[in-house]
Amino acid sequence: MTENLSQTELTNLIRSVFSLQPEDKNLAILVDVPDQIIPDNPDWQQRRQLASDWHWKLNQAKTELGLDRVDLILYPNVHSNNADLPATAFFYDGDVSSIDASTLSGLGRAFPFEFQLSQYQTLLAPTEFSTTAPLKLLAKKYHFRAATMPGFSAAMIPALRLDYEEIHRRVEQVKRYLDAAIGVAIEFRITAGEAYQVHFDLRYRTAHASGGRFPEPGVAGNLPSGEAYIVPYEGEKGEPSLSHGILPVQFGEEIVLYRIEENIAREVISSGPVSSQEAQKIKSEPAYANIAEIGFGVLGDFGVKPIGEVLLDEKLGLHIAFGRSDHFGGAIGVKHFSSPEKVIHIDRIYIPETQPNITPTKVELHFENANPLVIIAQGKYQIWT
Repeated sequence: MTENLSQTELTNLIRSVFSLQPEDKNLAILVDVPDQIIPDNPDWQQRRQLASDWHWKLNQAKTELGLDRVDLILYPNVHSNNADLPATAFFYDGDVSSIDASTLSGLGRAFPFEFQLSQYQTLLAPTEFSTTAPLKLLAKKYHFRAATMPGFSAAMIPALRLDYEEIHRRVEQVKRYLDAAIGVAIEFRITAGEAYQVHFDLRYRTAHASGGRFPEPGVAGNLPSGEAYIVPYEGEKGEPSLSHGILPVQFGEEIVLYRIEENIAREVISSGPVSSQEAQKIKSEPAYANIAEIGFGVLGDFGVKPIGEVLLDEKLGLHIAFGRSDHFGGAIGVKHFSSPEKVIHIDRIYIPETQPNITPTKVELHFENANPLVIIAQGKYQIWT
């Protein structure tokens, strides 16, 4: 087994993340499994083994934590990030290393997934595909708390040992600024010298702080965590969104330029193979073209480095997401996509390791009755007090 949390570290993490109360009696660990459409991979297999180990350790410590039940729940994967969960899931307590959807029904005990989730107060979800969107909505309905961990790997274990009190303080500071702002103007500079500007409309929106702690019922969010984020206004009130400009995103060696108008990527104005692919995506799946999130990760200042998994990497700095937004309080949900399998919420992360040829040279918040505030300059935060 690769690096993992000790039983003491794991129990301390559960206490810290959920601020366990006397009424918190049931905890579930959710794990998706591969199928014929999405085959297994080594990282996924390792994640299932980590989850199985956590299940065993938390069962050993459940009396200490005041819990009656700690269950491991497996379900067929849903083929894309943030798609709705399947109708049926399975209790399972065996070898998870080689299990898949075809064998799961014969090995586990089936139950209606949504109903069973209503029986838990706390959930961990170390999954291949993100469950953040559906669990945010179900948390509000059933008043549980969920820590979602899509793409979690052993490489992220050190990020679970950070000072989450200080992380929480910083993301709350960013949230306060975002709540007061009516817009954010971002200037990007390309290594070749070009500069591009984009403005996002923040009217009618409040931000979210995800500091790795979920003490209140009805809340779900990522772990490891460390970001504040907001959905730009999407025009659902009948007044057009004021979001507009040119948004650059680097894919490998190619920089794709999206023309944003009314918070939607209307067209790709760059050329190249990836540009052509992205142009086809926004044409064939218009909901993908929605700008769904402006996020501000803070873990980069704590020395955390990217590992190639969005769950962690987006927490390191500025990121901008396309696609689904209703789980964050926005207007775009499953019904806006051509099918549930096409639902997506995908982050583009502006740090040197992921987009080395693009630098956010200035991120400036605009307010109705106050001077603008530069919160990032040359890729670095300017606001910590």
